[in-house]
Amino acid sequence: EVHVVESGGGLVQPGGSLRLSCVASGFTMDAYTIAWFRQAPGKEREGLSLIKNLDETTYHADSVKGRFTISRDNAKNTVYLQMNSLKPEDTAVYYCAAHYGSTWPRSLNEYDYWGQGTQVTVSS
Repeated sequence: EVHVVESGGGLVQPGGSLRLSCVASGFTMDAYTIAWFRQAPGKEREGLSLIKNLDETTYHADSVKGRFTISRDNAKNTVYLQMNSLKPEDTAVYYCAAHYGSTWPRSLNEYDYWGQGTQVTVSS
């Protein structure tokens, strides 16, 4: 049975940091391109960061570039999202998603597995 579980969310003050983890079971992550998304209330799901499986090429959206870093540890079947200099507008539920292969997914529907999300709240 496949599971994708995000963790590491919580309440943090503006300017603070969090590290999110995405742990997979039931499949081997190193065959998958992994991405992080977020969704704030009333807004569409937003793609933030992506890491490919073969060459570990990374991508970060302009909204988080320079503040967020995606990385992976295939031995632990885990992908991380290090989030620094957090802002109130980063408040959202953060999701991890897996896409088989190294092609660039063009839509949410191209992701094979999704986690349930972890809440990140940035507030003083």
